Amino acid sequence: MEKTDETGALRRAPSQKRSQERVERMLQAATALIEEGGSDAMRMGEVAERAGVSIGSLYQYFPDKGAIVRTLAERYNAEGRACIAEGLAGVRDMDGLLRAFGGLIDTYYGIFLAEPVMRDIWSGTQADKALRDIDLRDSRANGELLAEAWQRLARNNDGDDIRRKAFLVMSLGEATMRLAISVERAEGDALVADYKAMALREIGNA
Repeated sequence: MEKTDETGALRRAPSQKRSQERVERMLQAATALIEEGGSDAMRMGEVAERAGVSIGSLYQYFPDKGAIVRTLAERYNAEGRACIAEGLAGVRDMDGLLRAFGGLIDTYYGIFLAEPVMRDIWSGTQADKALRDIDLRDSRANGELLAEAWQRLARNNDGDDIRRKAFLVMSLGEATMRLAISVERAEGDALVADYKAMALREIGNA
């Protein structure tokens, strides 16, 4: 079955278990190659060889390496949204929201530092319109998760204002992480700490 969404990721969605396992091997192979040399150096032939599939089979699912990268980006985003939803699900008061969101910032930064593939993908976001679109949709979705918890607990319960601010907080968070991993570690840590203080102050003042 052909995928028709705008991400430009999978050319066709695998429906059978064997096909799903084959696609998973392709993505694992691409992940390993990106870890070793970055996405710019990755070649489709190398992905096929490492995954143990023919180049024709690879192209059945991924029209180019950009589609592989975007598929991996969507996967990281889905994992991130699940983490945010879980982290915010139990908050019952504003102090709890601030603690939970501050913890999520620390967790997300730790993942950025630990995952070379994630760093590689998001370092190239500004040069790839499809990745920028994915990033924008992800920030909106994450903003809605934050806004849902924020609106329940805020003194000023202006839904439109909170949703707009939550979207901004999440968008700035993504930008901060990309900036932080592009500079020396000490400066990156300080930038993330500054963002965290600003975001929590904005949320707490609502």
